[in-house]
Amino acid sequence: MRLTVRVDGHRRDPEVRDLELVEVAQADTRTGAGSRCVAATDQACSGGVAAAQPFPTGVELATTRAAALEEGVLVVRPDAAGGPRAIKLVLADDHAVLRAGLRALLEKESDLVIVGEAGTGNEALTVARSTRPHVVLMDLAMPGNGGIEATRRIVRLGLGIKVLVLTALPQETQLCDALEAGASGFMRKIAPVDELTRAIRAVVEDRLFLDEDAARLIVLQRYRKAGELDDERVAANRLSVRERQVLALLAWGYSSREIGLRLTLRPSTVDECRARLKDQLGLSHRPELVRFALRTGLLAEPSA
Repeated sequence: MRLTVRVDGHRRDPEVRDLELVEVAQADTRTGAGSRCVAATDQACSGGVAAAQPFPTGVELATTRAAALEEGVLVVRPDAAGGPRAIKLVLADDHAVLRAGLRALLEKESDLVIVGEAGTGNEALTVARSTRPHVVLMDLAMPGNGGIEATRRIVRLGLGIKVLVLTALPQETQLCDALEAGASGFMRKIAPVDELTRAIRAVVEDRLFLDEDAARLIVLQRYRKAGELDDERVAANRLSVRERQVLALLAWGYSSREIGLRLTLRPSTVDECRARLKDQLGLSHRPELVRFALRTGLLAEPSA
């Protein structure tokens, strides 16, 4: 016997499930006659009786959640006592042994359910799209597009899926790229299980989770960037007015001849100025010039 059940969750689209129902004998205390009662074998409805709703046929369904029959579909909602909602997880890592270990540890938690696994970035996207988990535990160093690109594409699905990055050795560039791609958390693979489960529950609640190493890297990066910007501004202030003009025009894409015409200089003089800029700033390619000019405000000075 099967029944269509809709399981409502917090901030998620309802899940529609066909549950296998098991008939059990139950005596009707009012009439003394035997009646049928069914219990759902699905995880969302197992573990005890919290509510029983009558069916038109007289059959009853026992569930652990508050339930109501709406247009022939049983709607199961989180119970009034605030029992934990099952958090669906996808494990994305190219090491099957690690996935198996994670599964064994996480499935000990009553509110965590593994709904899929992936060994590549492409598989992670496919599994996330089909299973719609609450959280993807994402390794970054995977074959294919890798974890960062997979994170970006999963977030772009617009399904509200959170990505919690797990990595062996956190690196500053990885951390920044993952967060820019939309990751909701970042932690080491050697973290204790209780810290991992805390991180999972945190990102489900729309909170950013960074372990101690990740937080330290972010602080260091901010100080480093601030220091680099100060150094660049000092270097820009040391340039002569003519050098600043030439640098700005080079960043705008002007050739030495065009710069010479604008500034009434011989092309050879412009080339000499370019050489001095290269020596002083260590910049020889246009993208570097553009970045330096933008960061120091020189790009707003294209003319004398």
